Amino acid sequence: MKPTGRIVIAGGTGFLGENLARHLVGVGCEVVVISRHPAAESGRWHHAPWDGRTLGDWVRHLDGASALVNLAGRTVDCVKRPDHCDEILRSRVESTEVLGRALQKVRTLPRVWVQMATAHRYGDPPDVVCDEDSAFGYGLAPFVGAAWEDAFTRAVPSQMRRVILRTSFVLGRDGGALPRLTKLARWGLGGKVGHGRQGISWIHEEDMNRLFARAIADDEMNGSYLATAPNPVSNSVFMRELRRALGIPFGLPAATWMVRLAAPLILRTDPELALYGRYCVSRRLRDEGFEFAFPDLGLALRDLYKSS
Repeated sequence: MKPTGRIVIAGGTGFLGENLARHLVGVGCEVVVISRHPAAESGRWHHAPWDGRTLGDWVRHLDGASALVNLAGRTVDCVKRPDHCDEILRSRVESTEVLGRALQKVRTLPRVWVQMATAHRYGDPPDVVCDEDSAFGYGLAPFVGAAWEDAFTRAVPSQMRRVILRTSFVLGRDGGALPRLTKLARWGLGGKVGHGRQGISWIHEEDMNRLFARAIADDEMNGSYLATAPNPVSNSVFMRELRRALGIPFGLPAATWMVRLAAPLILRTDPELALYGRYCVSRRLRDEGFEFAFPDLGLALRDLYKSS
């Protein structure tokens, strides 16, 4: 089952959005990306300017569309200063709310709203394997995740099918966090981070696109799903498999104190993104028969770096 018709991607100029736009164009869909700035490849799809907070001419693209996919939100790959935390929250909640107001103005609603969310909503339990029914966690990310999904629940019209994808670490050579980890590994710094036991739940970019496509096209998909491959690993295993895929035999480990010092000062990011993690597995995708092209980490990384 493939998606058809016009697909509107809100906040579609980041790594996930551009990947999805290319995938949907490749299967014959008309794609409209609404965002602040057009992407480098936007000649392959339509672009409508949107500030993420106000209504505008872009609303007309929703009228009669097959689906709305909302990916809008400020990156969490930053130092968590108070102003950054505020923007992380507001960019997600306010963009979702304005999409809901926009849908009130169209004559023909899209059939489905696919909403991006975060697997970090489950917090950072050190050993528990989480599925969709697990308890939610404590901290900034779970708080933002809850507010984001609550905004979606308030905004989505009752007539529309709704799918929430609580997304894990998406693996791609050209975006997200993997290029940074690859660079560190090539510099000889690709060992475990901290104690190395923190969980990494991940999904190959191709499987992420296939999951988005299924959420758009399959009328049986409803509600919340963990968007993650079925085999999460520890940080030490992840770094070992990354080195293996790159052909690098050894990587120096990074002690916790080193990460807490270097992450904000040199990499301009939050050390807790590397020092903590979670093991997630989607019970719903398993029960509904979603077949991953890349269920195992080694296979996924070898595919991404096969031409290296």
